[in-house]
Amino acid sequence: MVARIYKPSRNAMQSGVAKTKHWVLEFEPEHARMVEPLMGYTSSADMRSQIRLTFDSKEEAVAYAQKRAIPFQLFEPHEAGRRKIAYSDNFSFNRAGQWTH
Repeated sequence: MVARIYKPSRNAMQSGVAKTKHWVLEFEPEHARMVEPLMGYTSSADMRSQIRLTFDSKEEAVAYAQKRAIPFQLFEPHEAGRRKIAYSDNFSFNRAGQWTH
């Protein structure tokens, strides 16, 4: 079973960066999830899907996987290219664009 090592991205619904500073090791699912017919619960017989390990650095996560002979895929994080702009810049005299209203 292959493990994924990645750094989680930030929540799209908020501007904060909580829970994005650590690296995560998770196992890929072996079997598809199934819907229980009576109650409609989604379940899985794969116990490794419940394991989620966090590490302070990428090197620690890779060393853990190599020490235990776990095959892994490493996904590098994509840094967001965000502009830092103040709200007052919308009302600046040197504004580049035209007002639309």
